[in-house]
Amino acid sequence: MPDSLLSSPLAILVGIGCLTACIFIHELGHFLAARWRGAHVPRFSVFGLGNPIIKRTWRGVEWCICWIPFGAYVQIPQLADLGEIEGGEADKDAPPRPPLGYLDKVIVAVAGPVFNLLFALLLATVLWYVGEERSAEMATTRIGYVAPTIKLSDGREVPSPAAQAGLQFGDTIRSIDGRRTAQWQDVQNSIVLGAGKANGERTAVFVVDRDGQPLTITLNPQLATNEKIRRIGISPYVEAKVHSVVAGSPAAQAGFLAGDHIDAIDGQSIRSFATLDEALRRNAARALVVRVMRSGTPIDLTLPAGAAAGMGAKLGLLFTTEVTLVHTDPFTQVAGFVGQTFRTLGSLINPFSDIGLSKMGGPIGIVAGFTQAAQAGPRVVLWLTILINVALAVFNLLPIPVLDGGHIVFATIAKLRGRAINPEFIAKLQFGFFVLLIAMMLYVSSHDIRRLRREPRPANEAPAQEQPPAPESPTPAKP
Repeated sequence: MPDSLLSSPLAILVGIGCLTACIFIHELGHFLAARWRGAHVPRFSVFGLGNPIIKRTWRGVEWCICWIPFGAYVQIPQLADLGEIEGGEADKDAPPRPPLGYLDKVIVAVAGPVFNLLFALLLATVLWYVGEERSAEMATTRIGYVAPTIKLSDGREVPSPAAQAGLQFGDTIRSIDGRRTAQWQDVQNSIVLGAGKANGERTAVFVVDRDGQPLTITLNPQLATNEKIRRIGISPYVEAKVHSVVAGSPAAQAGFLAGDHIDAIDGQSIRSFATLDEALRRNAARALVVRVMRSGTPIDLTLPAGAAAGMGAKLGLLFTTEVTLVHTDPFTQVAGFVGQTFRTLGSLINPFSDIGLSKMGGPIGIVAGFTQAAQAGPRVVLWLTILINVALAVFNLLPIPVLDGGHIVFATIAKLRGRAINPEFIAKLQFGFFVLLIAMMLYVSSHDIRRLRREPRPANEAPAQEQPPAPESPTPAKP
């Protein structure tokens, strides 16, 4: 795990706490619905699967923490008997109880996802009130840089798809593959999650606004970065603002001040961090004239030859962008996350997509995401918590045995056929899928660890031309 994450134990605890809270809310929904519908609930594991290691009985329910540190569960034998997965000895001496009715089963099964959505709406209301911080580069769909080349996953450097197709500096992206783009995150998602293919090549159809006229351009994305994601070689339009200047650095000696906006280098307009980084690297061997805007006034500053090779620590400048508060209503927020989750799952099963399980985020990746969010601020933690709750709700409603959607499917089949399904068959099927689910989580977590072990980029280094979105494969809340 990167030092930047390990250096903040409090942020790690926030990450673990947020994920645990999301799962607890889900299980609380099942618990309250089960008690409401008259179902017997012998155990509530607030964290973990299997047999309890810590337990206490209160109001007829055994509240516990279990030995497999993964997920949580509410034991409801009348809904599903999951045996040793839920530490089956807890209710072995209880008298037989009548089966739940069809409606009761559906209500109990769906209550977990509903609670996640309600919790997401509550948090989204808070975020609506306080406002979501959005940087200038993420609030635009205007192109600030078209890379001449990109480096593929195999290390080869090839002409960038954007340059080859004719995308230009200043183009405003209106839609990709028929999906409207309102901010740069939409552009990233549409590229990375795209599944277009024609004549054996990946495709993406862009509609851009160039000089007030719509223009349709078809690109052929390439797989790049260690994650082998689709990239085309563009960066958002943004003004680079100096956040701080390191004392004694070449930038400080040249006269840079916090708050300066980088306007041009040797006459070349700078409207993206990628352009800035490239200009500094390409001309590192000679003196550079950097025009900055200071309180609306243009000022020319000179960096001596060899002062910096790109936006590294040697230069002595830390950059930021303008940030605005966006107040999006809670229903729009949650609806957007629902759509994003479905699209990610769709890309996962689409044979033409380049998204696979290795690119999903498991429990470790989600905790790491929360950890980074905690370091970024409470608004980011709120945003990610909303996303994870929505993802948990959608994922658990999938018609897969051991998930809530699977319970609903079994109940519906039994209702339609007029008699119960063989309990032994259901138990074996659920256990088999539970093993598959655990195997999937271990596989995804191994990739989480691999990603976390990579060296983090320095804070003042230019951002990648397209960062992949964070498609999450959420931890199932219960087996």
